[in-house]
Amino acid sequence: MTKEDLKIKLIELFPQFTTEIPSATIDESGTWLKMNISKEDFLNVVTQLKTNLSFHFDFLFCLTCIDWKTHLTMVYHFTSTTHRQPLVLQITLDREHPEIETVSSIWRTAEFHEREVYEMFGVNFLHHPDLRLLILPDGWENKRPMLKDFEDPINMIKL
Repeated sequence: MTKEDLKIKLIELFPQFTTEIPSATIDESGTWLKMNISKEDFLNVVTQLKTNLSFHFDFLFCLTCIDWKTHLTMVYHFTSTTHRQPLVLQITLDREHPEIETVSSIWRTAEFHEREVYEMFGVNFLHHPDLRLLILPDGWENKRPMLKDFEDPINMIKL
């Protein structure tokens, strides 16, 4: 499947991408096709991407977060081992109360990725089976060290 084939199939399945709604767009300017969707559409879209055989995105190989100081963006990288086509999914989150549904029941590898984003950026993954610190030691709960306004006076870190 080519990038253009993937775009056509995405528009067929999700017609809201053909309108000029900022929360639902497809960006084909980069090497990989990128979808920007709303948090409300997220779970429905990823479920379709995994279960619909036209896509069969069976491999979540990266999940991370970006701090833009005004908001956070969740970034998911998928690929289909069947169709050999990658896809990037982006969702904007409120910086003060970041939360999104977990995808750990769809892609098991998300459990660890989501725990890392939780401890580093403070994103709450709703319905996650084991949302706790993964890397940082006890006492670092709710410190969010990857946020751009993080300060650590003990280690003199200021971003």
